[in-house]
Amino acid sequence: MFKVFRSIGYAVEGIWYGVSTQRNMKIHLTVAPIVLILGAIVSLKWVEWCIIILVIAAVMSLELVNTAIEALVDIESPQYQPLAKIAKDVAAGAVLLMAIGSVCIGSIIIVPKLWELLF
Repeated sequence: MFKVFRSIGYAVEGIWYGVSTQRNMKIHLTVAPIVLILGAIVSLKWVEWCIIILVIAAVMSLELVNTAIEALVDIESPQYQPLAKIAKDVAAGAVLLMAIGSVCIGSIIIVPKLWELLF
């Protein structure tokens, strides 16, 4: 059981590293509570909550994976290497695609309800 808690501790350290060093992770952590508050205001259904929470977790998880890939590439290729650039750019692109997808999903779920509430 101690190993499980130690593993969780390592994971929390990784999340903290991402939060404390990555600008985009800070942006995600700023936007997520706003989305959650809007979800509460418009009274999302449980399925909608599941989708929103899953999308938020996916964006943040991909951001952490991107950070890990960047760190590994920096270890392996301290000097500029075209393939290292590709690895970093592709990882960043994955985060960007998920972030764009999350904005689309959030807009589809929340905006009509918010519009109805306001007008």
